[in-house]
Amino acid sequence: MQTPTRPSDDMIARMRYDAASRSVVATYLLWFFLGYGGVHRMYLGRWVSGLLMLALFGVSLALTMILIGYLGLGVIILWWLVDALLIPGMAQRYNDHLIDHIAR
Repeated sequence: MQTPTRPSDDMIARMRYDAASRSVVATYLLWFFLGYGGVHRMYLGRWVSGLLMLALFGVSLALTMILIGYLGLGVIILWWLVDALLIPGMAQRYNDHLIDHIAR
């Protein structure tokens, strides 16, 4: 009977990375469907800007009744479109930070 071997430290680090890394495809799906609320930013660990985007969207949506909110919605749309170009870099930075954290 063969005794089970303990995985190497390198194998454990790879498993931890694979479990916690962020996918660009998943981020784009979140961006497309929930991006107005900043969910894609929160997924990539950018909680402050994600919550700011969510708050701006909520306040702007509430203020559309008195026509002021459309300006905020315009800002959200521009931010959402710019994020489409920034997502690959944000995901790479998140994963690089994860590698540094695991390597410690």
